[in-house]
Amino acid sequence: MRIFLMGIFIGWSLFSVAQDNAKAREILDEVSQKTRSYPSVSASFSFSMDNEEMDIHERNEGTIYLKGQKYVVELPEVGMKVYSDGETLWNYMEDGNQVTISSVEDNTNELMDPSSVFTIYEKGFDAAFIGEAQKDGQILYQVELYPDTDAYAVSKIVLYIRKSNSMIHSASLHGTDRNVYSIEVEEMNTGTELADSFFVFDTSSYGDLEVIDFR
Repeated sequence: MRIFLMGIFIGWSLFSVAQDNAKAREILDEVSQKTRSYPSVSASFSFSMDNEEMDIHERNEGTIYLKGQKYVVELPEVGMKVYSDGETLWNYMEDGNQVTISSVEDNTNELMDPSSVFTIYEKGFDAAFIGEAQKDGQILYQVELYPDTDAYAVSKIVLYIRKSNSMIHSASLHGTDRNVYSIEVEEMNTGTELADSFFVFDTSSYGDLEVIDFR
């Protein structure tokens, strides 16, 4: 999924690197601005976690809904749902019919916040435009993000962005623990506006639900 071209950077002038950084920022800014222009976004995706050293390969299908800082993530294969209305976070597990509730401000890992997927590059990362790639008959921009802080336990994030419409095709996060987390957007819908109540977990809909409130 990734094209590792670090060797190409060797011997380049600082001017050339600066140009590529500017190109990467231009692409990412366009993605961010376009996505924010929609009232809400929903997408089906595949999510995988791989660790070659430990021979771990997991893959799940899911759906994500975004509206500003609000989001819902559904992973039916593992019986998990995550809701956030921007202030409160609900993590529901079908196994045990249990939901844990916490405050968004108490969850400081931005990389685990789906609402930050289009803005995470704005702080804490250096961006590099790698080039163009072809996949599934589409031309994609490849942009890589490298942390300039120890705040994130990642070595890099690789983004593939559709050249035709400036929407994210796929992304992979390379952890310092050698885990690689990848997500590929399969279908995206930008034509439906979701009500704010959609992003609030309704405890009354789950029968004999165990509620663990950490707020």
